[in-house]
Amino acid sequence: MQQLRHESANMAKKIEIIEISQRKLLGKDLDSCSPEELQDIGNQIETSLSNIRARKTQLFQEQIEQLQEKETLLLMENARLAKQCGAQPFQQSNQVVSYLSSCSKSSDIVETDLYIGLPQMRCL
Repeated sequence: MQQLRHESANMAKKIEIIEISQRKLLGKDLDSCSPEELQDIGNQIETSLSNIRARKTQLFQEQIEQLQEKETLLLMENARLAKQCGAQPFQQSNQVVSYLSSCSKSSDIVETDLYIGLPQMRCL
């Protein structure tokens, strides 16, 4: 029973130390810190931030790769469907963007006609 009380007291002390450390890492209760402690806290935060940024970069790279794979599959599906319909598939998605931007720059007229199918590569 004595040993359990001793372990419980040790655990409570460790929890208190961890909570104090956490508050300091969050920028709270820094009044009692020495310059060396503040430097150590700053170094820990910089290391953590570096790790977070590296992980974030890795996740973004993985997402980019997944989206590029998905884009490739969609382009292949688009080409297959265009071939099945007997239409010419778009070679690059930039064609649509350049078409839309050139149309918006060339006139202030709004076209209200509804067309079904691929857009014609012309502007009013």
